[in-house]
Amino acid sequence: MIKSIIFDVGGVLVRTHDQSGRRKWEARLGLKPGGAAQLVFDSDLGRKAQLGQVSLQEVWTWVGAHLGLSPDELTAFRRDFWAGDQVDHELADYVRRLHARYRTGILSNSWARNGRAMAEKFGFADCFDVFVTSAEVGVMKPDPRIYHVTLRRLEVLPSEAVFVDDFIENVRAARRLGIQAVHFTDPALARRQLQELLDE
Repeated sequence: MIKSIIFDVGGVLVRTHDQSGRRKWEARLGLKPGGAAQLVFDSDLGRKAQLGQVSLQEVWTWVGAHLGLSPDELTAFRRDFWAGDQVDHELADYVRRLHARYRTGILSNSWARNGRAMAEKFGFADCFDVFVTSAEVGVMKPDPRIYHVTLRRLEVLPSEAVFVDDFIENVRAARRLGIQAVHFTDPALARRQLQELLDE
């Protein structure tokens, strides 16, 4: 019996709908398409930030130095980097309705050390009971330990939870632990798959 539903944030509840700001800078700086996100998130410092080992400011200072940007250019780069991100309010409303019947949680590889504050910034903190971020606990998906932390806080067994994430490796890791999981590629499809698992 499913008692809890766990959602990723980036790529699920918040998605980059417009890449033009990032592409502009990639063209200007000679980076390949996707290179800006790779530099920010997947660089050594970006991963350390997601593990809570360095601050957000340290990451951006390094990015600016690495790309040879002036302070004003770095400010513009940061603004354009996030400009295409949008909250999926329709999906958040769906989670809100689920929250009336299920324990709900956030499990996110994120620089945010306070998951509730991150969710409040996006306007969907009221949808969730539990907030787990990699920067807070010092472990990133797909490491099994971060799933176990989330399950303990939700007070459910793996078989009583469903997990939704856009990275297939994170979905597979959840399934190996006995958690049912949905690979998010499209919001309408994800909702249908969830409803099938929840038998609604």
